[in-house]
Amino acid sequence: MELSTILPAPIQPVWDRDDERRKKAASMKTTALVSAQSIAPPYGQRRGWVPRNVTDYGDGGAFPEIHVAQYPLDMGRKKDSTSNALAVQLGPDGKVKYDVIARQSHSKDKIVYSKLSDLLPVEVVAENDPSLEKPNQEELDDITDRTRQALMRITNSKIAAAMPVKAAEKQAPAEFIRYTPSQQGAAFNSGAKQRVIRLVEAQVDPMEPPRFKINKKIPRGPPSPPAPVLHSPTRRVTVKEQKEWKIPPCISNWKNAKGYTVPLDKRLAADGRGLQQLHINENFAKLAEALYIADRKAREAVETRAQLEKKLAQKEKEQKEEHLRQLAQKARDERAGIKVATGHSKPVDDEEQERDALRQDR
Repeated sequence: MELSTILPAPIQPVWDRDDERRKKAASMKTTALVSAQSIAPPYGQRRGWVPRNVTDYGDGGAFPEIHVAQYPLDMGRKKDSTSNALAVQLGPDGKVKYDVIARQSHSKDKIVYSKLSDLLPVEVVAENDPSLEKPNQEELDDITDRTRQALMRITNSKIAAAMPVKAAEKQAPAEFIRYTPSQQGAAFNSGAKQRVIRLVEAQVDPMEPPRFKINKKIPRGPPSPPAPVLHSPTRRVTVKEQKEWKIPPCISNWKNAKGYTVPLDKRLAADGRGLQQLHINENFAKLAEALYIADRKAREAVETRAQLEKKLAQKEKEQKEEHLRQLAQKARDERAGIKVATGHSKPVDDEEQERDALRQDR
């Protein structure tokens, strides 16, 4: 009884490369009883025959009487360029791992964010991860002690470097090593079977300059690639946005080496006049208002002067008419008085002359 009969059928289709190859090999099996093999025609009967496959050459080389490009055993033939295609890899869930494309040409230690789950915090992805648990009191005390010791070492080194006089460092205590040579005898090691070696650190001169250059700058390695930026879905650009993003070409008002005919509207658009923001000074408004007030006052003055002159002319006309009326009345009275008294002929003549002069003036 096979195991596949007991287990349920898989829900998701699983692709296996080995199974696919076996199926192709089984489908390509031939059932022919005789295998056909192409053989080159004998010498002298090769007119019009051109070798196409490697089997046409047999175990020999090219045919010199056939003037075409020949590649026996594929020698000299340009091989296909190496492809950068990657092999299909499946994840633990049976799905294709597409993040292999993003990890290509990167080291295995480099962090590459290729999935949405990579952008989520660890607390959301793995809630039960033991590394996220709070440490116990022993671990806290151990970390605190090691941190305190590291800070003390840094502080002591800073204090020692800032002191004006630097004392020699204390040497470690001497070590004694018992040494037993492999060659024993009176001729070796002065006849002694063992020796005691005293190991002491060499004294270091505090004023000695550094022997080695340790400030050599090493270039840093490439950093990890940044997290992918998730863009919103693309949308079609409207005609208004296209016009707003359109940048006019640079057209010079002085140089035109190739003699192009540039339209006037394009030249003005390239001049940048439409991009300038006009700002009118407020004194222009004050000047316009002052001119308007002055013009109105001048018109009022002219109108007042005209009315005054009109009144004066009317008054003068009335005075003249009154004077003429008096003269006419006086003339009537004199005419009536001439008949009564004839001794006043001379004054009457003077008045008549005055009336004649007034008539001529009118």
